[in-house]
Amino acid sequence: MTYQSPIALRLLVPLLCLALLPLIASAHVGHMDMADEPALGASAAFDANGRLWLATVRDGHVLLRHSEDLGRSFSQPVQVNPVAETIYASGENRPKVATGPAGQIDVQWTEQPTPGWTGYIRFARSTDGGRHFSAPITVNHDPAKVTRGFDSLAIAGNGDVVVAWIDGRDAAQAKSAGKPYAGFAFYYTWSTDGGETFAPERKLVDHSCECCRTALARQPDGKVAAFFRGVYEGNIRDHAFAVLHTDGQANHPERATFSNWRVAACPDQGPGLAIGAHGVRHAVWFEASHGPAIWYGQLDPGHAPRHALKLGGAGASHADVAVAGKTVWVAWNQVSAKGYSLILRVSHDGGAHFGEARTIASSKLAVGSPQLLERADAAYVAWNTADGFRLIAIKER
Repeated sequence: MTYQSPIALRLLVPLLCLALLPLIASAHVGHMDMADEPALGASAAFDANGRLWLATVRDGHVLLRHSEDLGRSFSQPVQVNPVAETIYASGENRPKVATGPAGQIDVQWTEQPTPGWTGYIRFARSTDGGRHFSAPITVNHDPAKVTRGFDSLAIAGNGDVVVAWIDGRDAAQAKSAGKPYAGFAFYYTWSTDGGETFAPERKLVDHSCECCRTALARQPDGKVAAFFRGVYEGNIRDHAFAVLHTDGQANHPERATFSNWRVAACPDQGPGLAIGAHGVRHAVWFEASHGPAIWYGQLDPGHAPRHALKLGGAGASHADVAVAGKTVWVAWNQVSAKGYSLILRVSHDGGAHFGEARTIASSKLAVGSPQLLERADAAYVAWNTADGFRLIAIKER
């Protein structure tokens, strides 16, 4: 679901969307299809050897490239899907790449099988260093052409591939029956055989936000946890947390933020999650109950986040978070009349306090959502812009 538009409009979109949210009922805010700019949805990941992998979309193909020199140069692209598809490639709904301990490279994306807000979750794996990929498969077993997307991908500690997404099947069924249904639902599945097959998808919870990206992170015990925006009674758009069980255990999703932001539209602003070595759940999210803002907090599911701190105000959007030891990094896009800035704040005491915000990059052209990456306890920001991909090393002051 790409959002691409002339620069003047793009600079105003985050602010205009917030102003219009109360007037829009169940809208997919911030998604248009225009062909005058490149698809900005991209994902990057480091492998165990420090090589950078980058997944982008062009001409109906997910393209994978790698860099041996921290993004200064890249290999020739490899087509992950040999047959062209219509692929969603916005910052919130972008292709994903993940690397495993045995050198495997997993790539995931959402195909639009028919016109309209339809989606199939697609997956392919390389076991030969990205030279070739398995034939792409559709992960969701339900064949209905309904809205799906805003997917996330993670590899569990035991090597299982875990996939989650937002799914509109229950909302479509309710609509057909003349019954109300707020938002969509959160579904997930997993593979125990290296992505060759996936278990029938499992619904975690009803009433998730329609077009906010989902976030997955691996816990110290190897299990994968999810953080995503839900829809609570009265159209309150707060967030939920859950461990995604793949062993038959019952799931226990719990509300994890309590801003009580009441809005009858999707803000197109998904959260970020990073889990430290001792299990601390570092999270970032967007809400506008008292004005638009990026927030940081340490999740305590069922209760308000600990160390909650407003990090960025008006014009701040699409934040991500990473952690290594006691260092926590948070990065986000900041829009102004001059263009876009990439903003960073860092904590050196486990998230109890953060240093001042500083600009680490800027662009006068359109940008995608930033992604924080770790490599040997150092952090980088992957930032795809209309004038090219950038990997920005975070330097200590």
